[in-house]
Amino acid sequence: MFVPYKKAIGRLHILQNPKNTKMEIQQDVVTILTEIKGLLAHNKKTLNVEDLAQYTGLSKSKIYKLTQQKLIPMGNNPHIRQKFFDKDTIDAWLLGEPDLSDETLEHRFNESLVKNKRKL
Repeated sequence: MFVPYKKAIGRLHILQNPKNTKMEIQQDVVTILTEIKGLLAHNKKTLNVEDLAQYTGLSKSKIYKLTQQKLIPMGNNPHIRQKFFDKDTIDAWLLGEPDLSDETLEHRFNESLVKNKRKL
């Protein structure tokens, strides 16, 4: 199992090396802080698209495609333009092994286009 906090903690030895330049140390600190920020995002109950991409490993464009086709569970507040996702619901959805292949998404998108064309 991947444990990301070990990755961040493992980098702390770099900061203790006296041969590192000030610039290298600053870059390492920024990298460690970015990793810590990512870890803290996983503790959130509600995720936005960026958090969800980082949490699941899906690209933002794939998440937007899934939301457009209503293939991913998300909040449905009509007064908020930004998309939000409940982490527990996403976990259950992911464990249900959804078909996220590009072929499936394209097929469903084409079906929705045909369906919408018929309505006109």
